[in-house]
Amino acid sequence: MSVAPLVAPAASLSDRERERTARHAVLAGLGDEGQRRLAAARVAVVGAGGLGSPVILALAAAGVGEITVIDDDVVEYANLQRQVIHRVDDVGTAKVDSAVRAAAALSPETRVHVRRERLDRGNALRLLSGCDLVVDGTDTFATRTDVAAACDELGVPLVWGVIQEFHAQVTVFWTSPPAGTPAVGLRDLYPAGSAGDLPTCAEVGVLGSLCITVGGMLATEAIKLIAGIGEPLLGRVVVIDALAGTQHEVPLRAAATPASAPASARPPTPPPAPPAPEVDLEGLRAAQRSGALVLDVREPHETAAGVLPGSVLLPLADVLADPGRVAGDRVVVVCAHGIRAHRAAEALRRHGVAASVLAGGLAEWTP
Repeated sequence: MSVAPLVAPAASLSDRERERTARHAVLAGLGDEGQRRLAAARVAVVGAGGLGSPVILALAAAGVGEITVIDDDVVEYANLQRQVIHRVDDVGTAKVDSAVRAAAALSPETRVHVRRERLDRGNALRLLSGCDLVVDGTDTFATRTDVAAACDELGVPLVWGVIQEFHAQVTVFWTSPPAGTPAVGLRDLYPAGSAGDLPTCAEVGVLGSLCITVGGMLATEAIKLIAGIGEPLLGRVVVIDALAGTQHEVPLRAAATPASAPASARPPTPPPAPPAPEVDLEGLRAAQRSGALVLDVREPHETAAGVLPGSVLLPLADVLADPGRVAGDRVVVVCAHGIRAHRAAEALRRHGVAASVLAGGLAEWTP
């Protein structure tokens, strides 16, 4: 479903900018007018990390007139595998400073406004006011909820993506769209309380190249909305599996109301399976003394630094691929922080193994 252009076009482009963006000028449907709309656009990018980095680069290169980058973090060496806007020399400096440098190098006429703050419920409206569109590149669900709530109140579209390990989702939320366009928001994809406590990329990892793919998709959705071209991902969620090399979409509709879908008409939701029980370190040792297997599902580069005595080493991916490889009917699973251990324990429990997890992971019990 196409929508009207989000931004009125600027009166003109400089000769230098027209030359720089010449390949846009010959794109059917975008052309000079679409490029002038980009030049007049004001986009807020929340987060200058794995997703925000390629978004900022792509929007600056595309000729977006104003980009506000909101991030309170500094560059760490471990960021460089996926946060492509930063360089080794940026380590220890503010991430927003990298955004200014990179945007200026790509598009001298793009104005970058930096807000070195962590967006939350208290400042979200202030930080996002005045923008035409928001791109969410944050990495916690609490912040995503605050961004979405502010966009709902401001009436602006939210280009949204999430990435973890080898998987990603991309969509557009807009709860006050033009007439005739269905309204959808974050709450329609993730009702309150449904997301749970999501692991961080430090705990489960993220494929760096997939960040570039997803960031490019987010920037493309922003460009489509600004210029009024193509069909934005309103009411559609793209789901990506990088390992399988697949990409498909699922429809997204506004959550049913009691008037349109009475509770009596809805199929009952099956209760979720209970999580694997957790034990402390003393409980693990007691279980081990009574014959339970201690299974360490960390990667070899992690276990090389040390393991619990008597542990069996088998990376998570191998456990998930074939739970039957784990011998024994009682298992205590350990990892660095407990996230991977719970995934392994769930797979083992489905396989009939009485599996528990070391609470908090080894990080919790290592001095």
